[in-house]
Amino acid sequence: MSVAQTIRYAMSTLEEHLQTAGIHLAPGQPELVLAGADVVAFNADYATRTRNDLFAVFYDPDVEIGAVASVPRSRRFTIPSTPFQYPDTNYFMAGGVRSPAETITFFFLPDTLTPRQDDFMLLRQVNDRPPQLVARNLLRIPGTPFFRYFRIRSGGLDSIPNDSLPLFHSVAVHGSPADTGRASRIDSVKAVRVSLMATNGRTGDRERKASLNRLILLPNVGFGTLGICGSPPILGTSLSASLTTVEGLPAVSLTWGRSADEGGGENDVVRYVLFRRETGQSGWEDPYLSIPAGQTSYLYVDTNVERGASYQYALAVQDCTPTLSSLSAAVTVVIPH
Repeated sequence: MSVAQTIRYAMSTLEEHLQTAGIHLAPGQPELVLAGADVVAFNADYATRTRNDLFAVFYDPDVEIGAVASVPRSRRFTIPSTPFQYPDTNYFMAGGVRSPAETITFFFLPDTLTPRQDDFMLLRQVNDRPPQLVARNLLRIPGTPFFRYFRIRSGGLDSIPNDSLPLFHSVAVHGSPADTGRASRIDSVKAVRVSLMATNGRTGDRERKASLNRLILLPNVGFGTLGICGSPPILGTSLSASLTTVEGLPAVSLTWGRSADEGGGENDVVRYVLFRRETGQSGWEDPYLSIPAGQTSYLYVDTNVERGASYQYALAVQDCTPTLSSLSAAVTVVIPH
């Protein structure tokens, strides 16, 4: 039972994550970052802290802020178990908003906390945050790498030779004129075969082992962002912010009208995205709140404010591509002491 639980959890975690590679990326952001025998790194909008976010895979309000969007170049980090650093550039959606797709890395390391000399730990790292343990008591199947990669050739899958690994996305902007030839080999990967063996951590005649191989397809890799909703959405309205009170406590009232593309124009609006930052901060980080479209006018009261602080708010609209409009910023609101 211990062996079955270990190998099933490790494999299902890898499969769940790898299948999201390429979801909701910014223009020029690569789907796969690195493909190695013991490590794989990719970009995906896997988690969000924003309620009503329609495009991330999972909503988890407890995820730390630095793990729900692309890491900026100023926080460039070394991909675990490799000499490669990433990213070489900043990735932005329309309106100068940082890409919501984070970099997820899975890698195997020798386990130094057990008496065995051949067992490994599987770890997961998001952006430049500390890695977290997924599973241990894992072994390499003799003669087989943990990760093997496949591309489409003549209508079928063709294995990429192990001696050509690791593949690394060495061009900063995916799809640019420089992203061709050897630099684009990683873009041809369409599937990953994961091969694992697990033990129960015992030795001698009490040891039990089980092995598992699984081919994981990457359905969102190689397609880019589909422009199925036509042109980028037009906001066509402004955001107003004013000081108010709720049950005697200070709050900020935010109001705006319908987008020009909601109920008119291309009529493809999905949601409105609110951003918030304290005065003095540069750039707009992760979205603060997501409001589904479908009303004639909009009101949100932000009660999560601190006395003595001052806040700036901005609004964008998003269509079903998904593409963000340019931002409309409101006046600064100062919260009294």
